[in-house]
Parts: sequence; C-alpha cells; structure tokens
Amino acid sequence: MSPEPAARFTLPHPRGESVLWGGSGALAAAAGELREWVAGRRLFLLSTPRVRALHGDAPAPVRAAAAAVVELSAPDGEIAKEPAEAVRLWREMAAHGGRRDSRLLCLGGGSLTDLGGFVAGGFLRGIEVAHLPTTLLAQVDAAIGGKTGVDLPEGKNLVGLFHHPALVVADTAWLGTLPREALRCGLVEAIKMAALLAPELLARIERDLDRLLAGDATALGPVVAAAAGVKAAVVARDPEERGERALLNFGHTLGHALEAAAGFGALAHGDAVAWGIRFALDLARERGWAADLAPRLTALLDRLGVPPLPPLDGAAVLAALQRDKKATEAGVRWVLPERLGQGRWGIVLPPAGIAARLGPFLAAGAAPARGL
Repeated sequence: MSPEPAARFTLPHPRGESVLWGGSGALAAAAGELREWVAGRRLFLLSTPRVRALHGDAPAPVRAAAAAVVELSAPDGEIAKEPAEAVRLWREMAAHGGRRDSRLLCLGGGSLTDLGGFVAGGFLRGIEVAHLPTTLLAQVDAAIGGKTGVDLPEGKNLVGLFHHPALVVADTAWLGTLPREALRCGLVEAIKMAALLAPELLARIERDLDRLLAGDATALGPVVAAAAGVKAAVVARDPEERGERALLNFGHTLGHALEAAAGFGALAHGDAVAWGIRFALDLARERGWAADLAPRLTALLDRLGVPPLPPLDGAAVLAALQRDKKATEAGVRWVLPERLGQGRWGIVLPPAGIAARLGPFLAAGAAPARGL
C-alpha cells in the first residue's frame, strides 16, 4: 500500500499564519514555499550533530535559494534547552550579520524546535522561523503552535514565549531512522490529544499501534496529518492558551514535574507524559469521570510498553509541581478527562490531596509489576 500524500493546513494566529505540511512527501510538496520564504535572505540553519548526520541533505532545496547560509549547532536532547545555549546562538547570529529579515530554519526534534523558536523570537525582537521536525513527537505536537522555551533547574519550559513558525514541514520519511522509544514517545503525544479532542484518531492509533511502533510509513502518515490538523484547529481558536488549548496539556502537569525531579534527560518526555496521563485518569475516576475512556487509555499505554518510573523523591516531585508554569496564585491547574472526546481544564486541586496520592503512585510506577 502506498503512503497517503502529504496534507497542507494553515494555522491563523494573531501575527499572521503558519503553513503546515504533514505526511509522506511533505518536503517535496513544500519546497516551493520554503524557497520563497528564504529567497535572497541570510539563512541560519540550526540542527544537532546526530540529526545532521542522518538528514543533513534535507534542507538542500532551501539552501540554494538563500543569499548566505550559516550553520548553527546545538546538543542533542533536552540539554539543548539550556538558557546558555540560547545566548550562545544569539551571539553567533549577531556575529554572522543576522538582520530582522534573516531566517532561522530548525532541523531536528522537539527540544531543538523549542530552542530554535525561542531563539528566533528573542533575536532582534523576533525573526521568522520554520521547522523541519524529524521526530514523531515534534511532528505531531512540539513544532506546531508557537510554544517555545528553555528549561531552568527549577522546572521545564519556565522561560519561553509564543512565537509561531512561518512553516512546519513534517515529512514522515524522516521517521524511518527513529528507534522504537522515540516512536512510543511521539505516540503518547498523539494519544493525549486524540483522547480529548479526536476520538477517531484514538481509534486509528489503537487499530494500527503495532505498525506505528514498527515505523510503518503508511500507518504513520495519516496519524501525523490528523494530529497536526487537530492541534492546528485548537491553536487557531485559542492561540495563547487562555482556554481550550489547555486540553493539550493532558498528562503534562505531573509529566513535567517527573522530568524535573528525575533530572532533565533521565526520563523521556513522552514516557513522563504517559505516567502523567495515568495519574490524571486516577484523579478523574475519583470524581466519577472517564468511565468509558480510562480502560481504553490504560490498555493502550500498557501496549505501548512505557518503562517503569525511576526511583523518585516524592517531595521533589511535589516541589516541581508547585513551580509548574501553568500554575496560578490559586494553585496548580490540572487537565482531567470527563469522557471520550471531552475534558476539563483549569481544575485546581488541594495540594494535600495530591501529596497523599503521589507517594503510592510513584512507588507503584517504579515497581516491576506496576499494578496501575
């Protein structure tokens, strides 16, 4: 079976419009728009050593249209999101003659697009950026919607801004080099949005999970395109997360705290979100919600093979929760599912109740026989 052709979406936002391409052959389909975007301008091309070795030829059509190309590099993984990395890149861009109409093109995964978007948004008070996301997590979520940020020791993405990319080109051909762990993490991000916003996408993932985890291009293409379309629609309605867009944080409140407590890079983001989804399901069931959804998501996460949690200090996780960037003066805000295709955001729960549940949850999650 041949892969479905790439899909094109537009995402309107307060400062203009993002063009999104997703699926098989997306790079070839978007080549003309990419060349027009960079034509005659200085192009800063940001990637990592590992991605450049695998996909360094991908930007070739864009390079040819630029007046000059400056190669920039960042570390692989979450370590790229150090504030010092952003400062180093700003200085390199200034030293190489960056101007307000220069362009930044990011080739890599979600950590790189988070960093690159932040760098573009801050340099000269904002230059245009485009993303060529090379991981499933970035293609279905991280590269879309304009959220950018870097980490602090106190928490994930605590410094950031909204800076929407001009283009996102998610070609599923790049996913063929990903290990199973990276595919699993990307699928968690697709599952979190499908559960609350796109039941038909959840059913597709359940049906095709084995093929998706095996990196089957014909299975991945429709999931990438559908997830991109779902996220684009939500962001268009709520570009700066003042309401409905918060549903996309399902599983992330505890997930980010787990990452911070484990030490950034020790726990994969998608795996942390998977555990955050399990905890949110527990909270929802205590309220009599998600009776139809909880068994399906639990079974799906089991099939994904998410590894046990590392040993974590409950006090450290609670402290990270309190510093969550979505918290208000009223407290930490949670996203909980009510039923398939419907959730609630902005739910503030008593810290004492969360603390009482967290210890047993962490202990069970770290056990070989999880029991959750």
